[in-house]
Amino acid sequence: MEQQNKKRTEFSEIGREQAVKRLFEGSGFTNSDPIDLSEGIATHKMMMQGVDFDLVYHPLKHLGYKAVINALGDIYAAFYRPKALSMVLGVSSHFAFEDIADFWSGVLAAVKEHSLKELHLQLAPSINGLQISMVATGTQTRKMAASRSAPANMDLICLGGNVGAAYMGQHVLEREKGAFLAAGEANARQPDLSKYKYLLSQYLCPEIPAGVIDRFVRGGFYPSAGVFDSRGLADAVHTLCSRTGFGAKIYLDSIPIASETFALADEIGIDAVTAAINGGDDYRVIFTLPIDQFEAFHKEIQTFDVIGHLCHADAGAVLVTPDGAELPLKEL
Repeated sequence: MEQQNKKRTEFSEIGREQAVKRLFEGSGFTNSDPIDLSEGIATHKMMMQGVDFDLVYHPLKHLGYKAVINALGDIYAAFYRPKALSMVLGVSSHFAFEDIADFWSGVLAAVKEHSLKELHLQLAPSINGLQISMVATGTQTRKMAASRSAPANMDLICLGGNVGAAYMGQHVLEREKGAFLAAGEANARQPDLSKYKYLLSQYLCPEIPAGVIDRFVRGGFYPSAGVFDSRGLADAVHTLCSRTGFGAKIYLDSIPIASETFALADEIGIDAVTAAINGGDDYRVIFTLPIDQFEAFHKEIQTFDVIGHLCHADAGAVLVTPDGAELPLKEL
């Protein structure tokens, strides 16, 4: 973490209750306790320092924003509107109040962007750095609930953005962290990462379009199933198959991969397709759409790519190459 010259407030000075009160000041939210879980759906996510993020290169404000997007991903993939977020932060003695306030500013930015109605925070002690536990809730619009059909053979598989860029962004940061540690703090220089700006943004601060549910309802598009891609495309497709009871055919030449991902892959000598399929941290919504909605969907919404379709379960999850070969879609 970046050290600053200004005074840092230890939690022992103000206590957890006062710290939470300060974090909510001026946010437009009260500390809702408990969050109402009586309707809609709820999802739980956990993020742990040293496992899901590295504070050597992950700014706390960006991490707060990313944590919220991670929590809301499954809500959006179920095509519910996000409603509320309850967060418990395990905070070790390495953190001062100002650190958590920085993190909280990212949380608030994401919460307001996605129009959540309720927000709850609890602070707890931790002996292992920063631990983030979140429960997000969502409600479904009546029209979406009434109009969605069950998944069917040949439903289209759609992907909400390119994949592989987040993994590449993390690779850049890990590489520079290694160089920093090898040089030693006294000799280390600030690297110029400007040419990797897009890749870094996809890893550090991924986004989901906030108005996607209303946009689908207005257009009359009702997905039959959905999953949130946070651990790689292959993992998400296998999850989709498990939930729908169908197999899946993913067409290699239809998978969206950013030019920046290809450029770094060439630079470091790895396969961009492998990064796209197994990289993780993409934070993309994948959903199935009845094939009879394709023409209208393609005309109205260009922010999603059709990458394949559901098929009979005995086919499994396969990757179809440009020459027509079908290869098992493997999770690494």
